[in-house]
Amino acid sequence: MAMHMRRTLLALPRAACLTLKNAEASLDVRHPVPVFLPVRTKKRYFIPPAVGIKGKKEENTEAKARAAGVVIRQEYIERPINISCTSGVFDPYVPPEGDARLSTLSKEGLKQRTEQIRQTATSQLAIRKIKEHDSDFTTKDFAERAQEIFIEAHNALTQFNKEKLHSLVTERCYPEMTRGNRYKTIRWNFVESLEPPRVVHARCPDMVTKGNLYGQVTVRMHSKQTLAIYDRFGRLMLGSEEQPKDVLEYLVIERHLINPYSRWRLHGKIVPSWAPAKDPIIKTVMIPGPDLKPWEEFDPLNYQVPKPAAVQWYK
Repeated sequence: MAMHMRRTLLALPRAACLTLKNAEASLDVRHPVPVFLPVRTKKRYFIPPAVGIKGKKEENTEAKARAAGVVIRQEYIERPINISCTSGVFDPYVPPEGDARLSTLSKEGLKQRTEQIRQTATSQLAIRKIKEHDSDFTTKDFAERAQEIFIEAHNALTQFNKEKLHSLVTERCYPEMTRGNRYKTIRWNFVESLEPPRVVHARCPDMVTKGNLYGQVTVRMHSKQTLAIYDRFGRLMLGSEEQPKDVLEYLVIERHLINPYSRWRLHGKIVPSWAPAKDPIIKTVMIPGPDLKPWEEFDPLNYQVPKPAAVQWYK
């Protein structure tokens, strides 16, 4: 390092003398001499590759850029996180078997009611924590409000109103409600409520940090509804518009408590293990016709089209 500095310092006086001599010579009009002054140009960040290195192994571009003085920002593969709602149901409510079928006057119904009262201790603690952030929260009024949210969300689903549906359901519930409904027509109607809705379960979990609280309230709703789903050909796939059915549902309503601008939205449903199986879906499939040769036509073959009943099948 010392030798390089010494050579540089020795070369500076020589360059200065040469510059002065060139300047004196250029003043002579009879023998003009061009003067060369060292001028520093703009720094080039891109240096073209040398000739003859096409077949050689390419060097590391990041190391070359670092040597040229270019700083390349490191790329991170990040996964987006949505904190406006949780990713699931914390400590889900387990509905008792035979709910809405057993009378409270019977021995089994009275036993189930007693067990529910014992399990309300944890829910009461969660309700107290929810009331700290939402002073207007009451179990009686909230059950009716949850039923209104349920009806408004399903009406927005039948009308394909995405903006309104996003304000009524969470980001977790939205894809579950809209998946597979692109080419279908949905007819849904809420007929009546067989029993008044009531709050059966409440939890107040936190996520990421300790103070980031979410309120999850499970509402039991027993009602009468009609549902009919038509495919893109206008054929009935499921349900009926004239025949209502009794439906027992357990709705999970969620809210981000620490956000003052948040609202209660539909987060999911709890399906008990003892629930009956769903009705089969009638699908329309295409039956391919005969393979025609280039000189044949379809009409002279007298091909018999199967009956429409054979086109539909159950899954």
